[in-house]
Amino acid sequence: MGRWEPDARGRMTQAALELYLEPGYEQTTVADIAARAGVTERTFFRHFSDKREVLFSGSTLLQEAVLAAIAAAPEDAPPLVAAAAGMDAAAVALQSQPDPTFPRRRAAVIAANPSLQERELLKMATLANAVAEALTDRGADPEEAAVAAEAAGAAFRLAFDRWTTSEEPLDLRALVAEGVARFRALG
Repeated sequence: MGRWEPDARGRMTQAALELYLEPGYEQTTVADIAARAGVTERTFFRHFSDKREVLFSGSTLLQEAVLAAIAAAPEDAPPLVAAAAGMDAAAVALQSQPDPTFPRRRAAVIAANPSLQERELLKMATLANAVAEALTDRGADPEEAAVAAEAAGAAFRLAFDRWTTSEEPLDLRALVAEGVARFRALG
């Protein structure tokens, strides 16, 4: 390894995405990622528990943003409105990332790998459960909270898929709001 360079985590994330898209996720090792990023494997493991976590390490921060927005929603907001505020916060967080190409490249890697798709579904289910719990804590009926959390989550997932696969630049916040409005119109 050469002279120390700043932002090891960012370099490892960039290297991992490049490798996951080039030879593929299954063919990429931690050693490959570390070498391309100019760090040691030990440095990699200081930042990530395994090579999947390069793709999923932001989930906790995203969930925190969602739950903070739900907590900040007006007290009299119905559960779906509060849950939608959380998904809007998620959209803001994703659209304001330093690397605007990260979500699209990350989505492409996940779409190409069934084990990563499973992990993504698990992370989304964990988020939905946390949203339902936050809504219940706000006084919503538990069943209504669960339905609102799932509906807002579905609106977000559909918007995110459209946002990451579109050839045109789209506004994720607007797509999420449109999806939530469609769920509200179903009633």
